[in-house]
Amino acid sequence: MQGELERALGTITGEAVRIVLAGRTDAGVHATGQVISFRTGTRLDPATIRRGVNALLPQDIAIRDLGEVGEDFHARFSATGRAYEYRIRCGAHREPLERHREHWVPQALDQGAMERATRTLVGRHDFAAFATGPTLGRAERDVRRAAWHREGTLLRFGIEANAFLRGMVRAIVGTLLWVGTGHIAPERVGEIMSGRDRSQAGPNAPAAGLSLVEVRYDGQASETSDDDE
Repeated sequence: MQGELERALGTITGEAVRIVLAGRTDAGVHATGQVISFRTGTRLDPATIRRGVNALLPQDIAIRDLGEVGEDFHARFSATGRAYEYRIRCGAHREPLERHREHWVPQALDQGAMERATRTLVGRHDFAAFATGPTLGRAERDVRRAAWHREGTLLRFGIEANAFLRGMVRAIVGTLLWVGTGHIAPERVGEIMSGRDRSQAGPNAPAAGLSLVEVRYDGQASETSDDDE
């Protein structure tokens, strides 16, 4: 995505443009609320740039809005919160047209147990047990919201925090799926988190079900978050 955006912006502005992403995502992870920032000396207005860039982008990338910001704005370091959603299709039948946007689990899941385990995650905790790769001692994150919602056979897991470790959401979902299938008790999630041992948590849930849905800015500097999903 970054390369495509930079090429399109370069074509429209006539400059070499480097963009900054609010959050990096692993291959296969979607972003419906990604934010970027870039500098340009073009005299073109934002609406013209947006139309021109969208005309050049592939069909799976689009700019929804574009506007001018202050010199001190940084898409990544000015962010004070990020929200992700993970979609699970739970039931005997999968949805072929949604295969790139959700994870299919054919067996029944105990949603009540998953919700009890999820409450353990809210607050400021060390999430090293759910991180992909070393955390260099910076594994504390403030999870502000984490909840499940059901729409028929579709389960949506929403989580918002000040920042995320690399692989954190997918590891959390993988562990909560262990709870939902009865592999571990809900109370075990808190123990895994306290233990800070990645080998004790569940496997990363597939990337296809995860989406970055929102980036928040409220004028305060966020923690440095080199390892966002």
